[in-house]
Amino acid sequence: MINFTLSKGFSDAERRVVARLYWGAFSAKLGRLLGPDETALAFFSQIITPKFAITARDATGKVIGVAGFKTSKGALTGGGMRDIARYYGWFGALWRGPLLALLEREIEEDTLLMDGICVDSTARGWGAGTALLGAIKAEAAARNLTHVRLDVIDINPRARALYIREGFVAGPPQNIGPLRLLFGFSSSTPMTWTV
Repeated sequence: MINFTLSKGFSDAERRVVARLYWGAFSAKLGRLLGPDETALAFFSQIITPKFAITARDATGKVIGVAGFKTSKGALTGGGMRDIARYYGWFGALWRGPLLALLEREIEEDTLLMDGICVDSTARGWGAGTALLGAIKAEAAARNLTHVRLDVIDINPRARALYIREGFVAGPPQNIGPLRLLFGFSSSTPMTWTV
């Protein structure tokens, strides 16, 4: 068995690593909107918020995975129009901002909303994804919430299989229509786990 540890947050020195993991997991969904890669990495390095993350590290201390969550106080991937404009210019922010807003999900009073989970490709199969998901469940319980909610896109069957294995129940898929040409997926499925 491979040893790794979980802890809340990450250091400023780890921002770029966490951003790279996040972008690696979500570039298929966001690439057309936030590419090229170097710009997206700089953008995510700036907007990610450590206090809304649980981080997995291997025995050497290297970050191998991260799970983010969202509350009424913030999210792993925060940021606003000024942050978008810093990396994409104001013209770029004016069209990117509203499109990114389409991906936002409402926070429900009794629910912890997941804000992404990603594991380094070299660490897949170690159980880090399952452990991070378990830590998110524990975070919800510690906050006296009754549910964890996430959305999984149709082009990510591996993640969906993990969530089902971990007791998440799928709701009806939500098709995004013509926006599939921009976002690279056709539908997302809300999934919920009860504490």
